[in-house]
Parts: sequence; structure tokens; C-alpha cells
Amino acid sequence: MESDPFRIIVSAEMNSAARDTLRLRAFYRLLKRRGSDALDSYYRYCNDQSKHWYDSSNEDLWHEAGEEARQLELGTPEHNKELDDRIEKYGLGPDAPWVLIGGPPCQAYSLVGRSRNRGKATYKAEEDHRHFLYKEYLRIIQKYRPAVFVMENVKGILTARVGENKIFQTILQDLADPDRATGMPFAGNGYRIHSITCATNFSRGDDPSTVDVDDFIIRAENHGIPQARHRVILLGVREDIVQAPGLIPVAQRTSAGTVIGSLPRLRSKLSKQLDSSEHWAIEVRAHFARMATEVKSARELAPLWEVLNEAAHEVPLGLGTGSLQLKKHAFDKDDSATLGGWYHDPKLSVWLNHEARGHMTSDLRRYAYASAFAQAFGRSPKGHDDFSLEGLRPNHENWETGKFSDRFRVQLHDRPATTVTSHISKDGHYFIHPDPLQCRSLTVREAARLQTFPDNYFFQGNRTEQFHQVGNAVPPLLAKKIGEIVFSLLQRSRAESKSPLPSAAGYV
Repeated sequence: MESDPFRIIVSAEMNSAARDTLRLRAFYRLLKRRGSDALDSYYRYCNDQSKHWYDSSNEDLWHEAGEEARQLELGTPEHNKELDDRIEKYGLGPDAPWVLIGGPPCQAYSLVGRSRNRGKATYKAEEDHRHFLYKEYLRIIQKYRPAVFVMENVKGILTARVGENKIFQTILQDLADPDRATGMPFAGNGYRIHSITCATNFSRGDDPSTVDVDDFIIRAENHGIPQARHRVILLGVREDIVQAPGLIPVAQRTSAGTVIGSLPRLRSKLSKQLDSSEHWAIEVRAHFARMATEVKSARELAPLWEVLNEAAHEVPLGLGTGSLQLKKHAFDKDDSATLGGWYHDPKLSVWLNHEARGHMTSDLRRYAYASAFAQAFGRSPKGHDDFSLEGLRPNHENWETGKFSDRFRVQLHDRPATTVTSHISKDGHYFIHPDPLQCRSLTVREAARLQTFPDNYFFQGNRTEQFHQVGNAVPPLLAKKIGEIVFSLLQRSRAESKSPLPSAAGYV
């Protein structure tokens, strides 16, 4: 595959902090494309040597990046027009091999969102506009006819209903025949909707009830991503392109510890009390020691006692809490070969977005216990039976019903992580670091590594906003693999048609 086969023409993001991140990344790509020493100002900014993203030599590219990365709310007339103007400026249409990429907001489809909606007496799915936000995506497909589109969403979309209708079946039919779905005259080509893990596809006129919808689920951990992220990926190919796309290759599983274990060790901050490295160490040692004493006489908990007792004597002094731009040191572990060097950037002299949260001492006790339990038994503790020691029960009325049995979850060192979601922005309970001696939840950089963001991807906004951006993303390494499938398809199509089409353009 060519090193830079796609050009992003426009991205649409309604959140201002996420848009700032996309703009900075667009700037990075434009600088890289310019070559020579153009990237120097980007690295000066990342390495905390400058307060400005650009200088006089590349201010034009900073403005160009702003044209690409737009803060837009699709569905509003003025923002739809702004998007259309950008698409039309570059002549994207049925005669250009361009690609539409997107994922309509998923709150209405996610299992958590649907559970929340069921608790509202006045909620009616058919009146929830979020079920129909995919139609903004559909509008662009119908109007501009991309050669290929890629649509991503949560697995819950497969079972979501509006009234008696399964929303996913409607989406399949609409995407395959966008003219019919939008009430427009038939323009000559619909789309075949392909799975990228097997031969399953859906064409205009097919009966959606005969399709095994689970075939459209991609399980990221089966493709080298260090995270068990299960998402629906639809690859739409315009009907006049007769070639079928390839399938995403299966790859060896990558564990969470492989990608976060080499990052600098940090301690959590102490919230709601005096914080210092010494105060933190005293607090955490005391938690380990008390819990070790409590389990010492229980024979079945002997492995846990060993971990707790050892930790009580080994909690380190002098650990820092990290920062937005944490200086690298010569003693940092060399992980330049991790995932084939995917993360590594030798021009970075800092670790970006690697800063620990603050935790109340009651949560420190739970995190210390949970990570020690995981180290002792190879699994995350679950529910009130596993959290039976003094001081571990959270103040939650449903704690013993089993409804919140996964409230505290350790990301195991030797397995792919569980799905990184935007919930990580609220608290770290589902994302406890596997090292008991760090006694904390994951940082933005660690979550970003589980999502396979390269280390030079600098997230903007406050930490809550950074976590949101990481949790809502498609893993970049997975996106690259999908991009390779799309590029190969377009190349084969061009070769067989002998059409002198320009390089593929992209829209995110």
C-alpha cells in the first residue's frame, strides 16, 4: 500500500475540544506531507518548547487544517451547507474514487442508553431523533455517491427497535438503496453492504431478515488490537464497482500489559485530603497491610495474602503523578518495537497526556485490592462476594443485587483490555491499572494506547474531554487495516476499468 494514499477533505465534529484535536492532527499530516523540517514546529509544541502550534513558515497549513477539521452539527441547514460546499469544492461525486467514513451518534443504540431510556416513563423510541441521525449520513451518500462508505456503530444497533421494527434492518435497506430511502428518483446505482470478516453481504432488494447480522461485528482483539472492542462495521460498495472487498486479516492477540507496561509508572493523586508522594505511600501501604492481615488466616486466599503482604512493603516513594507533557528519561523502558513500532516516535522528548487522576482513599483501597486480586488469581474481582473485605463495599443500594458486579474492574496484564468507552471520562472504576503498586485508574495515554493511538497524537481539551475523545474513537490501527482493504478495492477497480481516476480522497 502507498504510504499516503488518502487525503482527508473534511471532518465534521460538533464538540469543540474534539475539533481542536482533529485540527491539530490535520496540521500534523499537512506538515508531514510538506516534508523536510516542516514538522519541527509541531514537535516544539508537543515537547513543551513552544506555546504555539505554528510559526510564520507554516501558518498557511494551520489555516488549511482549520478548513479541513470543521466544528459542525449535522442536520442543521447552515452546517449541512458548509459540509456540502466543502465536498463540492473538491468535486467529489460518482466520478471520483472517494470514501465516506462515519459513525452516527450511538446513544440511542447502546445497551446502557436503552436501559436508561426504559427508565423514563414518557420515553418513546419513535420520537427519539437520535435513532434517525444515520439519515444525515445517508443524505450525503445519496447526494454525492461515494465509491465506498464505511459506517461504524455499537453492537447494540443490531437489536435496537423503533416500535415493532428492527432499526438495523431498516438501516441496511436504506444504505443499500439511498434513493428509495430519501424519496428520490432512482439514479442507477445502489450499494452492496459487506462484512469485512466474512463473505456476508446485503444488496438492494434483499430480505434483511435472512441476514445473520452478527456477521457485521468486528472483534478488534482478533486483529491485533489490544482491546476486546466489538463494533458493527459496514462497508458499502457502489454497485457499479463489481469487485468485492477483501477481508481483514486475523492477527495474534496483543495484551494490555504489552502496550501500557512500558509507560512510566505513576501514582494516583489523593483527592479530598493533603496530597504528596509521602502521604500517598503511607495511605496505600496502610490499605495493603490491613487487607493482608484480614485475609492471612483464609487458606483459599493465600495467593492474595502473598500479593497484599508484598505490596505493603514495596509501595514506592517518589512516584510522580504525570502531566500533560511528561518529560522522558533515559531510564524509561524502550518499547520502540511494540506493535511493530506503531506507537513510537523518536522525535518526542515527552509522554503526552500521561497524568494520573486523583482518587479518594476509599477508592484507593478498592483499587489496591482489585489489582492485587487480579495479580493473585488472574481475573478481576467481581461483585460483593469477591469484595467482601472491610471497607470495600461501595455505598450503593444495588451492590448485592449483582446489577453492578463489574463496578470495579482491573485491566489484566496478560489479556486484551475490555472495551475502552467514553464512560472512562466519569471515573476510573472500570479501568484499574494492573500494577498494584501504582494503585490508580488508567491515564489518557494508557487508554489511547489500548485504542492504538500513536504516541504523537496529542489530545486537546481538559482531561474529561480527552477521555471522551479516546473512548468514542475507532482504534486507528484497526482503521488503517480497513483503509488497506478499501484502497486495494479501489486500485483493483481502477486497473480493471483502465480509468485514469485521481488518487482516492477521504471524508471523515
